[in-house]
Amino acid sequence: MKLETKITVYKNTKITYTDQGKGTAIVLLHGFLENQTMWNAFVPEFAKKHRVITLDLLGHGQTECLGYVHSMEDQADMVHSVLHDLKIRKAILVGHSMGGYVALAFAELYPDTMKGLVLLNSTSRADSDERKTNRDRAIVAVKQNYAAFVRMSIANLFSEDNRERLAEAIEKVKLEALKTPLQGIVAALEGMKIRKDREVILHFAPYPIQLILGKKDGVLIYDDNLDQIEGTKVQLTSFEDGHMSHIENQNELMTVLVDFFKNL
Repeated sequence: MKLETKITVYKNTKITYTDQGKGTAIVLLHGFLENQTMWNAFVPEFAKKHRVITLDLLGHGQTECLGYVHSMEDQADMVHSVLHDLKIRKAILVGHSMGGYVALAFAELYPDTMKGLVLLNSTSRADSDERKTNRDRAIVAVKQNYAAFVRMSIANLFSEDNRERLAEAIEKVKLEALKTPLQGIVAALEGMKIRKDREVILHFAPYPIQLILGKKDGVLIYDDNLDQIEGTKVQLTSFEDGHMSHIENQNELMTVLVDFFKNL
């Protein structure tokens, strides 16, 4: 299903989004090197009972770059601006990876807009010093060889067991990722590197939160991410595969998300 993309402007920057269905608003936020097309398999199902918004985040997809650093707060402010234009007062936010960081920044800045939160292959924690160093290395690498960096980055997001089985799907993800402009990639890496730790939200948010992790995720080590929800009411769902649960575990993820929405 090809969704009709719409255009709005935020701080003189072109933002692309889609808006389908009626009911409680669900905002789907893609990850680094992705764009809103990652949700195409999910939107028709969700839109049967909900109003579903997808966006291209700053410097990704068809949304333009706003600056040389896109902080998670910048991204969250842009999302809020789109929701304000659409007269959406409350929403459930679902964020994949970097989209989860944006959703957490949004939750901190606009708590009254939150109806629920799903972190998909994402974390509430800031980058470790090692991760920050790796972001700097990635910035150097993508400037040196853009296509090689993008292709390698995407391959590493899938568990090794799935790389052959999902070869065709992975190639499609790579082709979408290669539409991301160099400035968008660098601005996102800089923004993720400086993001705040927002674990406190998992402990004190008054709305339901779902954390979905892959046990063979090469980006976010599974065991390292379990203790952030200790002593919280956050619901945990674990899949047996990698960082790309929306592809590697598509049917199971659909069921988990539909159930989460139903219970709100």
